[in-house]
Amino acid sequence: MHGSHSAPEPDATAGAGVDHAFLALERELAVFLRRARASSGEMAREVHPELEPAAYGLLVRLESAGRQRATELAAYFGVGKATVSRQLRALEGLGLVAREPDPADGRAWLVHLTDEGLARFRSVRDARRGRYVRKLADWDRAEVAELARLLHHLNARAED
Repeated sequence: MHGSHSAPEPDATAGAGVDHAFLALERELAVFLRRARASSGEMAREVHPELEPAAYGLLVRLESAGRQRATELAAYFGVGKATVSRQLRALEGLGLVAREPDPADGRAWLVHLTDEGLARFRSVRDARRGRYVRKLADWDRAEVAELARLLHHLNARAED
């Protein structure tokens, strides 16, 4: 018949729609994470040419959570204290973070962004937000809000 559409080929895993949904999710998250890692490296260099990509996340956390102990940061990122301490020393050497004694425990230190660190971080973050606005300009605001809601839900589940 002219102009008729044939039925799609039967799927070898027919009836496993949930599996297909999770396979699609895994594939899209893999692409998203690969791009996010590359973007994080670019943003780290924009904050400071000598900033390691992995240390950029520490700036994000310090900006949102405020003063933190190194042990709190290590727990938040699920890495060892030695790793965080090394990255914090590098950030301190670049003048992006500073330490102060923890008033609750004189043996511990609290880490915070310096004024320069905060200004540099916010400049890069705002530029990134501008790129998102441009890339998603044709999206409905409700779609953007829904994506943010779903990603928040996914992130909250990951922290459990």
